[in-house]
This record gives sequence, structure tokens and C-alpha cells, in this order.
Amino acid sequence: MILSTINQGLLWAILGLGIFMTFRILNFPDMTTEGSFPLGGAVAVTLITHGVNPFIATFAAFLAGCGAGLVTGLLYTKGKIPTLLAGILVMTSCNSIMLMIMGRANLGLLGSDKLKSMIISAFAVLMVISLMFFFLNTNLGQAFIATGDNRDMAQSFGINTGRMELLGLMVSNGIIALAGALISQNDGYADISKGIGVIVIGLASIIIGEVFFDNVSMIERLLAIVIGSIFYQFLILTIIKLGFNTNYLKLFSAIVLGICLMVPTLKTKIFKGGKINAN
Repeated sequence: MILSTINQGLLWAILGLGIFMTFRILNFPDMTTEGSFPLGGAVAVTLITHGVNPFIATFAAFLAGCGAGLVTGLLYTKGKIPTLLAGILVMTSCNSIMLMIMGRANLGLLGSDKLKSMIISAFAVLMVISLMFFFLNTNLGQAFIATGDNRDMAQSFGINTGRMELLGLMVSNGIIALAGALISQNDGYADISKGIGVIVIGLASIIIGEVFFDNVSMIERLLAIVIGSIFYQFLILTIIKLGFNTNYLKLFSAIVLGICLMVPTLKTKIFKGGKINAN
């Protein structure tokens, strides 16, 4: 049970890493997540059931996620549609696209080869972290970070912020779709409803990691997301072990995220309170 929970934490950490690209670096929420995540699963599972190698199918899922991010980016940067609304439009469209791909609402992998082991999960997480860290330390990556820090200032330095945002949405949703593909293979099926509420799980991994690790380097922030994801999965396991109804896991996830989001504020108030009392 412990190994299974750690494996789940590693897989969901990839989702958190993908969301980190837009939520923390570009500093805006992207609802495309709830469409690109199950889209990745649908593409991978469909291809595998048609005899395609699981590695190739998983890479195709990554490209499908990049495509979803590209559409959201174009709607935002060229169509001037607000990010949140652009993401919702693409997320909604993904449901129909998944039905076209799978031909049904869900599709199983019974008897098919698939990528399912803790070694593969750990390798995938390390690969994503390594590539993200390498990218963020290139000139292009620094321009990407600058766009998120201060869009107007980045433009004044000659950075094409529209292209940076487009790139961020593509890479982010590609990673998210990769997570969807691997999790669907681990679960043994793809379903168009798998994306509901996944953004909460991804944000929980990020926020929990930040609660434990504050003011750290970029590589440490990325690793903190993995630790936060594993910790979150153990929290969910504890809730299940305590006998709570599993139908309400999404509610428990939202509560956990809400508490974690309030921790920095509570710490500040307690610290200030301590200073007042000391004086």
C-alpha cells in the first residue's frame, strides 16, 4: 500500500510540475488542464489498444497536450480572449475530441502492454524535472521567467511576451497530458471524466511543497512539488483508512488545498502576534 501510494504521488507530481509552469512562473490559472489531462490518457490508451508501442503512444499524448495548449495560447495571445475563458473553451472542446478519438466515454487496456511500474514513474518525474530545470536556465527560459515576473518590463527589454506565454501553455499542457497518459496506463483505462477536479490535485502538490520548503532554489522548488504530491497522496490514503466515503474525495482535496493556502497567512499572523506579545 505504501509503495502504491508513493507511485501514485510520483505520477501526480508530473501534473503538478506541468501546472507549475503556468500557475507559478507565468502567474495565471489555466483551465485547459482539465481537458489536456484526460486528452493525454485518451490518446495514449487508444493508440496502445491499436497496437502502438506504449512509449510512442505516451509521446503522442504529450504532443496532443501541446496542441491543446497551443490553441489556448492562440485564443489568448491572438484572439485576446482572457486566459481563464480561453482555457474553459479548450477544456470543453476536449470532451468532444476525446469521444472522437476513443469512440466512447471510456476505454480499457485489458490485455494490452502499458507503462506501469514505480521505476518508470520515477524515471518520468526525473526526466521532466531535468528538462524543466535545463530549459529554465537557458536564455529562452530566463525570458520565460521574466515574462511571468513582470510582463511590461519584459516587453521593454525586447522580449516577445506573447510567444513566451504561448510556449508556456504548450509545454505546460504537454506535461499535463503526459501525466494523464501515464496515470491512465497505471489505472488501466482512460475516461473523459478523469479531468474533473485534477487542477485541485496539482495545485495541492505545489502548495503543500511550498508550505514545507520556502525561499529555496528552482531545482528545490521542483523537487518540493514531488514531495508535496507524495504527501498529499498519503493524506488521501489516511482519509480513506479513517473510513470516510471515497465519493467525497474531491471535497476533501479542496479542503486540504484550502487549508494549505491559508497556512502562510496563519504563520504571518502568529509571527506578528508573537512579536506583539514579546514587546
